[in-house]
Amino acid sequence: MRIVSGIICSAIAAAAAVAQAKNIVQNWDISFVDTNRGLDQPAKQGIGVNGQLPLPIVEGNLGDMLILNVRNSLNVPTSLHSHGLHLPGSNYYDGVFMVTECGIAPGSNFTYMIPLQQSGTYWIHGHTSEQNYDGLQTPLIIHDPNEPYKADCEYLLYFEDWWPLTFAETYPLLTEPNPSAGLFDQPPAALINGANANLTQPIYFEPGKTYRIRLVSMSSFPLFEFTIDDHELQVIEVDGARTKPYKTNVVRLASAQRVSVLVTAKKSMQLNYQYHVTMLGDFLPAIPGVFPSTYNGSVIYNPNASYYEADSIATGFLDELAIESYDNDSVLIPDRSLYLNATSGFMADGSTFESYNQITYKSPLVPSILSALTTGNMAKNPITYGPDTNTFVLKYGDVMEMLLWSPTNLPHPLHLHGHNFQIIEKGFTNDTTGQYRKQVSPTNAPLKRDTLFIPGDEYAIVRFPANNPGIWSFHCHITWHSGMGLFMLFAEAVDRMQATMKVPDSILEQCRLQGIKTSGNAAGNNGFNFAAAPNEPYLLTNDPLDN
Repeated sequence: MRIVSGIICSAIAAAAAVAQAKNIVQNWDISFVDTNRGLDQPAKQGIGVNGQLPLPIVEGNLGDMLILNVRNSLNVPTSLHSHGLHLPGSNYYDGVFMVTECGIAPGSNFTYMIPLQQSGTYWIHGHTSEQNYDGLQTPLIIHDPNEPYKADCEYLLYFEDWWPLTFAETYPLLTEPNPSAGLFDQPPAALINGANANLTQPIYFEPGKTYRIRLVSMSSFPLFEFTIDDHELQVIEVDGARTKPYKTNVVRLASAQRVSVLVTAKKSMQLNYQYHVTMLGDFLPAIPGVFPSTYNGSVIYNPNASYYEADSIATGFLDELAIESYDNDSVLIPDRSLYLNATSGFMADGSTFESYNQITYKSPLVPSILSALTTGNMAKNPITYGPDTNTFVLKYGDVMEMLLWSPTNLPHPLHLHGHNFQIIEKGFTNDTTGQYRKQVSPTNAPLKRDTLFIPGDEYAIVRFPANNPGIWSFHCHITWHSGMGLFMLFAEAVDRMQATMKVPDSILEQCRLQGIKTSGNAAGNNGFNFAAAPNEPYLLTNDPLDN
């Protein structure tokens, strides 16, 4: 099965069902591209592939090998993360700058070898200096020849917000004293499938047929919603993980989230319909025509038919505690619990940063994966990775529980690399009685996903098994927030890493090209010598510049 978008769907049959595992080779020359993406904005310096934005969509089958041959034509390092892929045994291809690699040096070449061991809807994006904000991102679709949910055709819709300023231009506005000044003076516009959202393309339905629609949010900040007038959406996949069928009339996506739905076409061709994509967020300033903004596309049964007239456009979140996992895994029982307070704070000069537990992330001087592999027993001591990486060391096989706390009015879509987690409980941070606490039913198979949206002043409890040795990032996927330090690490089963994992020479060569050490602790030293390693103080709760 292959994706089509904006064209008539035909039966695309079972060609994939007999396909043999193969190499999917992509040759990407990453470079700056001046563009306005077809929007009513001035052009800015984006980051594209082979001189183009949007990037090519990547597709493969379960069992294939994705070979990403990358040339870095930027004047700064770059890296690529295959978002949602767990990469067992190959953590070094996770693509996180100074965590699992040194980045790809300017003017050099590097190859990622990504085994496609999970089917579902994913995406590839830059993971150095928030380069995805400037366009370095694209969907990754992995088909299963034995997919249990059958469809006659697929559509793919992916959503982005495109800001007039680059991330480098935006960052000072985020962190300087009096943050937010000017941040929304030049608001974003929406893109659908890489194009101006005002130019929505039609999708075509034939009576009685079933369609799979894959929805991908590559947003840097706002939420996106999708709905079709007078059509039921049946959720069958969330963040790459199959679910039991769940009926809804709208899907809301936060940054980095993905959902697949099945839609059964009407039996009649008497009417056409509309689908609606809305960019929104009650945590964003109300800007007419931007937050919110709705883009309408046609669902065509008959080019000559009139349109169904809807009274309203559906809106709302999915009930994640009601959706069940397809694999029927029961509720995990935790061995260890962590409290992670996702909150902002201040440096002594009044500059603003984001954090977990008042620790704002700063990259170490040695990639954390190399510290784990070269420091022996010290790798089990979290200080080895540097105080500003906020690393937790996990024992293999432990079930981890995280209480994720968002006590401000800022929301956080929190993404865990290398795993999916079960969603166990949600509630409000100021609910001292538990009156509004919602928990998954103990008889349900809890929903699993890799990115959970936590609205401001709310909390969630999630659980996952520490069964994937590696150094895995856990961060907010609002690009502003990750860039401001809402980022931390898990060093998972480091003894097993040391026994079984060998980092390819090609990764070490990229470090050498940039003069980055490939052994030792976060400072590149032995033992407890952390001289030169980043070591910022805990963030202050109150602005020191307030009188």
